[in-house]
Amino acid sequence: MNELTGKFREVLTSVLPITCIVLLLHFTVSPLEANMLYAFLIGSALVIIGLTIFLFGIDQGLEPIGHGIGNAITQSNSYAVLVTVSLILGFFISCAEPDIHILAKQVDSVTSGQFKKDLMVFAVSVGIGTMMTLGMLRILRNIRLKFVFTCAYALIFLLSLFSSPDFLAIAFDASGATTGAITVPFMLALAAGVSAMKKDSKLSEADSFGLVGISSAGAIFGVLIAGLFLEGEKLNGSLPEAEITHGNLLEAYGSKLFHIAWESFLTLLPIIIAYIIFQVFFFKDRKREVIDIFRGLVLTFLGLVVFLLGVNGGFMEVGTQLGIRLASMDSNIPVLLIALLLGLTTVLAEPAVHVLTYQVEDVTGGSVKRNLVLIFLSVAVGLSIFMSALRILIPSIQLWMYLLPGFGLAVILAYFIPDLFVGMAYDTGGVASGPMTATFSLAFVQGVAAQVPTADVVVDGFGMIAIVAMMPILAIELLGALYQAKSRKASDSALNE
Repeated sequence: MNELTGKFREVLTSVLPITCIVLLLHFTVSPLEANMLYAFLIGSALVIIGLTIFLFGIDQGLEPIGHGIGNAITQSNSYAVLVTVSLILGFFISCAEPDIHILAKQVDSVTSGQFKKDLMVFAVSVGIGTMMTLGMLRILRNIRLKFVFTCAYALIFLLSLFSSPDFLAIAFDASGATTGAITVPFMLALAAGVSAMKKDSKLSEADSFGLVGISSAGAIFGVLIAGLFLEGEKLNGSLPEAEITHGNLLEAYGSKLFHIAWESFLTLLPIIIAYIIFQVFFFKDRKREVIDIFRGLVLTFLGLVVFLLGVNGGFMEVGTQLGIRLASMDSNIPVLLIALLLGLTTVLAEPAVHVLTYQVEDVTGGSVKRNLVLIFLSVAVGLSIFMSALRILIPSIQLWMYLLPGFGLAVILAYFIPDLFVGMAYDTGGVASGPMTATFSLAFVQGVAAQVPTADVVVDGFGMIAIVAMMPILAIELLGALYQAKSRKASDSALNE
């Protein structure tokens, strides 16, 4: 019960800042229609309840499965088994990620079906599965992370030269959205399970990180390659009309329930099948352990349904409407201030961010304090959403002007900091772009893009998650440089004494 209460507090602090911002704007500069406000408040409550149950279920079900599978495929001593299992698991874990379904639905809706939801989920999942397999092989072959990321982003840069700006924005957004509430804990558990089998404890510690970052690069590959084969040179689109301004709120939520429940069941089904297969042939867990894991999977399913119902029932549409209304004001200052405030507050409350910050403090023996990491991440994500809004308001600023120097600097810094921080940094990009970023913040930015005459809803409306995924990498790498400098100073002082 204490664990469930802890999850509830984490999620509550995740959603409350956004709720307070919306209410403040509603009673001051941007009043909402009554139905829209009520739908948002109901959606917020459902998001809080759903995400709490969902994250609790993941701890009970998905994490033990991931850790167990990681151990099992390592003990098999067969690369064929590792490659096959990693490809299949990577594909289905990505398919089960709610954040990618939210983003894919937005892409489908905004592009009027030119880039369909199912195609995007498939392309991203294939890319995730492929890169996750390479990430697992890297751990076993002791290949250093900096070399993997250098090669991966060099290839991404080459592919970008042949891609249109709209697909580039969606591709980098997908890299952040795919590393969400399901994939991050599962991949961290999988990497920990494989690296724990190593005899070298330092290597094992460093290899526990990095798999999420490598896998997220696969999402970029998947979308960029899909873009090369899709007919038509450019995606055109517009934001769909708001559905909740008028009508019965109970019907609005009830009409979505069955469809969301069915989709949620289908996304989790492959994970359930994978566990059953491994239980029969490898795990041999006791009856009580099996019951605990299936209870966790049931809670994951229920939480996912309630969470997605809240998101689709009114949470995101209010984000879009606020973006439209703030962007329509005579001054650009309000929209930029709210963008900055959204980033500063939401990242501090992302549940996965708290997990990562505790890990950083623990692994560094307290040399890098958790609160310091939180400050760096908060500023990084605040600047990310601010930069996204600024890019929309100033037509001459293109997405590649952020991403090329940003990711280029991230690759260069990887050669000057400890390997442990390289893995942590790239994993942080996925952690920071969690449920709140993939839902409310992205909807807000798209609303701004829809209102600004010089902006393109597809090209400018997407790309925000990409920046949010990039900036924390630089922040953690900078922390790694500070940690290394501090360690060297301590060593020099000890030698002098």
